Amino acid sequence: MSGLQKFEQRLEQLVSGVFARAFRSAVQPVEIAAALQRECDNNTQILSRQRRMVPNDFHVELSHADMDRLSPYDSALHQELTQQLEEHAEKQSYVFAGPITIGFETADDLTIGRFRVRSQAHASVISNATQTQFGRARAFLEVNGTRHPLQPPGLVVGRGTEADLRINDPGVSRRHVEFTVDQSPREGVRISVHDLGSTNGMLVDGHRIATTPLRDGSEVRIGRTTITLHIEEDAGV
Repeated sequence: MSGLQKFEQRLEQLVSGVFARAFRSAVQPVEIAAALQRECDNNTQILSRQRRMVPNDFHVELSHADMDRLSPYDSALHQELTQQLEEHAEKQSYVFAGPITIGFETADDLTIGRFRVRSQAHASVISNATQTQFGRARAFLEVNGTRHPLQPPGLVVGRGTEADLRINDPGVSRRHVEFTVDQSPREGVRISVHDLGSTNGMLVDGHRIATTPLRDGSEVRIGRTTITLHIEEDAGV
């Protein structure tokens, strides 16, 4: 029995066949499962001879009618789709950049029975920041939907355990960039970013550069990950 057949069987048992009947003329759950599986197969990034990274953030777009049929079962479907992806990844020696997330959205241009899947790799992010640092910070780094305080003298971002902010992105070096923070009563907060001799370098607001001052809203891209700087208005000391 294939992985998709097992998925369909588990889901039908879970909802006593009601789900299958509700979707008889609409999008079938097994079609969504197969599409998510293809997203992984078609978007692999080689880490080594035996390991490949695949997307972990998925968005399924459905028609309004299909979304209405899906809503009563979205929790069960999310659980089963996640399990199916994990099983598929194990068989194919895939690794996910971070936790699997699957979101369902409506799209006005889709008719009943049609759907789209978008995916991307969102690296998991680990910070050493404390609650006290969050309370005192007037500048933050936003990474994959998470916020991390930025205080003097700054912090190192990288993939290794020695980094202050760790990003599980294979395109990120162990110590990739350093954000430096200077504060003074007269000039307020000044923030810069410096490349630490990384393998792939960095892009700041779309430009490849080794070191530069930053402003509120500046975007620093390392590997496949974008880091956005946010500075509070009262960032002065």
